[in-house]
Amino acid sequence: MRRGSLYLLLVLVRVYFAISTSYIHPDEHFQGPEIIAGEIFGWPVHKTWEFTSEQPIRSIFPLRLIYGPPLILLKWLAEGAGYEVSPMAVFYVLRVQMFLFSFVLEDWALHELLPVKPQRATALLLVASSYVTWTFQMHTFSNSLETIIVLWCLVLMGRMRDDREHTQVKLCMALSFLGVLGISNRITFPVFLLVPGMRLLPDLVAKPWRLLVILLAGSLTALMAVATDTEYYAGSRLNFSTLFQDCILTPYNNMLYNMNSANLAQHGSHPFWQHFSANLPQLLGPAIPLLLSSSRKNILFWSGITGIAILSCFNHQEARFLLSAVPLLLASIRLPDSPKLRQTWLGTWILFNVFAATIFGLYHQAGVLPVQDWIRQHEANSISHVFWWKTYSPPRWVLGHANAQINTTDLMGMSGPQMMERLGNNFSCEQGAANDVLLVAPNSATFLDAFTTRAEGEVSELSFDLAFSHRHHVGLDDLDFGDDGFWPTIQRVFGRRGLNVWRVSQSCPASA
Repeated sequence: MRRGSLYLLLVLVRVYFAISTSYIHPDEHFQGPEIIAGEIFGWPVHKTWEFTSEQPIRSIFPLRLIYGPPLILLKWLAEGAGYEVSPMAVFYVLRVQMFLFSFVLEDWALHELLPVKPQRATALLLVASSYVTWTFQMHTFSNSLETIIVLWCLVLMGRMRDDREHTQVKLCMALSFLGVLGISNRITFPVFLLVPGMRLLPDLVAKPWRLLVILLAGSLTALMAVATDTEYYAGSRLNFSTLFQDCILTPYNNMLYNMNSANLAQHGSHPFWQHFSANLPQLLGPAIPLLLSSSRKNILFWSGITGIAILSCFNHQEARFLLSAVPLLLASIRLPDSPKLRQTWLGTWILFNVFAATIFGLYHQAGVLPVQDWIRQHEANSISHVFWWKTYSPPRWVLGHANAQINTTDLMGMSGPQMMERLGNNFSCEQGAANDVLLVAPNSATFLDAFTTRAEGEVSELSFDLAFSHRHHVGLDDLDFGDDGFWPTIQRVFGRRGLNVWRVSQSCPASA
């Protein structure tokens, strides 16, 4: 297959995974759509501590700027046609937007950063065939946005270094804007620009007007970001005289929070080598040996490596924190010269990415959103309480306006007996008591079998009737090799995949 045709095929693969309902991490909802969808459509939503603490650490500025326009346009079109916007329509609009960011902006940036045609063609195909591009980059992670911003900062820095004769006011302004946007989006964003920034510094010193424009434009953009955040968290309009007195600096709050190791330990502590020894291989797979043995030590390589090294200094380390490094490192590797070795490596690369994409892009927690949408459409007027057990936290924004009348309780990984106790405490046999309850749980939760598959005529305190089931759902958090063993666990989690909705009722005495 010709490279052009293969690239277009891989673009279609990106589209396929973009519209999948897979759910990789709660932050893809609760740090983005949960906030902006509620603001634009007036839906009652669930705000996490990052937005509700006395010193909030998440900025609304990038959310309004990036996710706001397509959602405002969707609302305008729907209201003009006389339709009410469905939360799932919002979900697909944002996923398509993430696809366009990746396909247009990410690939365009790589095209500019790699002027040598053979290197560029190889890099574009590697990035386009990576499961990280198919899955993480298609989801509404702040890390996914960070990847695009990092790449375009590198492009602008490269353009400035290529033309040292002119001040390049527009480039300086664009670089300043992206810098502020990147920091508002993720405080760790500058770590991937440390090396190219040091290379650019002599050019800025040689052209002081560039530095002046960058500082001026950056200050104005930062002022706009601070004003946006302050107004959002204050809940009222601000004027210039009170802005500096009441200003909320979310990046500063974020930095202070992450510099406290005790805070990071609440989210999980990891050794300093976690990123290099576990997270990066999880993202790059077979590319790691080539990265070590035959990569080009160019600016892209050192930008990625330096960024990972600095992030390794923090004791909370997740694989998605390294998303910005993935295209930088993939664009730096050389494929094996031997045709046989190259063919073997390509085969391994394809298998690795297809397997990872199937897990993370198709099945991982993929029933959560469809179940929430089903509850919104079928049970919003009859169910008062929904318990979620052994799943990721359900995004409340997918319920739309129905979230105002449905009480959602996330039981997370609570033990089976504790879950039953919480469920039972919600019922009462008193006359007039509201007992309309749903339990959402994975089909792999064998603890429920004793309650959902009772023999005919057998009476129990709580009855479970299956109301809905979504087959394409796997929860990797349910892998319990210690208790069940390896193969039985795999059979249970993957063989009994699916997410079930149980209508729960209580058997009350006739006299009650």
